[in-house]
Amino acid sequence: MKKVYGSAKEALDGLLHDGMLIAAGGFGLCGIPELLIDAIVASKVKDLTVASNNAGIDDFGLGKLLATRQIRKMMSSYVGENAEFMRQYLSNELEIEFNPQGTLAERMRAGGAGIAGFYTRTGYGTQVGEGKEVKEFDGDHYILERGIVADLAIVKAWKADTTGNCIFRKTARNFNPPAAMCGKVCVMEVEEIVEPGELDPDNIHLPGIYVHRLIQGEHEKRIEQRTLRQREEA
Repeated sequence: MKKVYGSAKEALDGLLHDGMLIAAGGFGLCGIPELLIDAIVASKVKDLTVASNNAGIDDFGLGKLLATRQIRKMMSSYVGENAEFMRQYLSNELEIEFNPQGTLAERMRAGGAGIAGFYTRTGYGTQVGEGKEVKEFDGDHYILERGIVADLAIVKAWKADTTGNCIFRKTARNFNPPAAMCGKVCVMEVEEIVEPGELDPDNIHLPGIYVHRLIQGEHEKRIEQRTLRQREEA
């Protein structure tokens, strides 16, 4: 099965349609599938629901899809770094389903593992738990959260072999693996593609069975917030 494609546009060919649910990996601006996001922007597909930890910043990452009004709903845990995200939400132009960060990651992982739902104490007694089934276990209350199964997962890894076995670096491991798992189809962009056998099996973070299409590309790697210490006087 051929998994390596020449570009993001080619890798997404035949997969995009209006109204679909996309799971996107990344944490802040770390490990985001920026090339695939740009290709989705260019496709002009609309009315998207996107499950992602956040929506990037105003001019980068998923923020580009917000700027073009291609996203109808976000399933997220954090919106603080994107002014347009906040503006659309407060103006009732964007639907948001807030999720505690760990709950969102587990919803993705559960969907990828074939688990329809799970009970968690997180969110009980808050707005997060409103309207959800509640059960008591050992004297504590838990709410039912549903697993996420996305039409498409877009993720970024550091290195992969041609079969899709891949390695993520540092913070990029937070949401990319569960996002990849929960997609009916997973498209992954990487910095380097190698031949099978070149990656240490003990270092594989996600097996290639979850990855359907691969691209290699150059990435910008922006710094979300640059903080510098004042230079000390000599």
